Amino acid sequence: MIQSHIVKKQRLLLIIFSILTLVTAIAAITLGPASIDPSRIFPALFGNGTFKEEFVLFSIRLPRIIITFLAGAALALSGSILQGITRNDLADPGIIGINAGAGTSIAIFFLFVPVEAGSFVYVMPIVGLVGALVTAFLIYLFAYDKKTGMQPVRLVLTGVGFSLALSGVMIVLTSSADRNKVDFIAKWLAGNIWGSDWPFVIALLPWLLILVPFALFKANKLNALGLSESVAIGIGVSVERERIILLVTAVALAASAVSVTGGIAFIGLMAPHIAKSLIGPRSQLFLPIALLLGGWLLLLSDTIGRNISNAGIIPAGLVVSVIGAPYFIYLLLRK
Repeated sequence: MIQSHIVKKQRLLLIIFSILTLVTAIAAITLGPASIDPSRIFPALFGNGTFKEEFVLFSIRLPRIIITFLAGAALALSGSILQGITRNDLADPGIIGINAGAGTSIAIFFLFVPVEAGSFVYVMPIVGLVGALVTAFLIYLFAYDKKTGMQPVRLVLTGVGFSLALSGVMIVLTSSADRNKVDFIAKWLAGNIWGSDWPFVIALLPWLLILVPFALFKANKLNALGLSESVAIGIGVSVERERIILLVTAVALAASAVSVTGGIAFIGLMAPHIAKSLIGPRSQLFLPIALLLGGWLLLLSDTIGRNISNAGIIPAGLVVSVIGAPYFIYLLLRK
């Protein structure tokens, strides 16, 4: 039974982060070379703006804002699940190699498989999922011990090793590829939000409509997996089965997000930690906050990256890394 004052605190935090997201979205619309005056946003939103205002809003700004928020939320939820099933505070889809696996498969597909432009958007999440699943399986295999089960520290170290190895594979793949294709992959690796049109929203949204409710439904199982393995088994949880189901869910969330945003790290690390520090470690309480927080962090990073320099857009992934790397070091030293 969750105490009423904690539920009230959760609702207050959800309202606060919703307001922060709305304010950041307005800033994303009003800042930059193609921008709209704040007083003209709502008239344009309801069809009473000029052609320029409606074009900027609906064709440039709004799809990018939605994609960025959805991808950040997906990465935050993926990181929350990974931290729960591994009982490791340093687990993150970018750090432990899942994003690298998705990126490598996307690079191979993009370089060597001919595909129609219209279907490319919808195939990318599936290709990323296949690569991420293969990578996650190999990482899990190397981190598993027959006597002691899955080793959390070994999982992180193995994931870092896979991430570095797959980055080397990407360099080899792009060394002799066409320049235009190399530019795309380089931007993907840097975490540039490359999918910023409505088809990408349509490609990403169905994954989240299925996976987010499923992950929230599994919150009790995630709580149990956060306990010691013997306790989880004692209360009737099929540990390996639930761990694999949730691992696949986390991998699918991360793969669907990075397939349209590029290689974004640290969102899945920071958002769950901040949410837990605000509301506690119970999954039913912190997961919804982590979702909103992850979406807001990536939206804020993209908005900063687009407007901080006159020389051009700084990829959101680099902005997140500037914030996330010190946070990762702090957690590493603390734990």
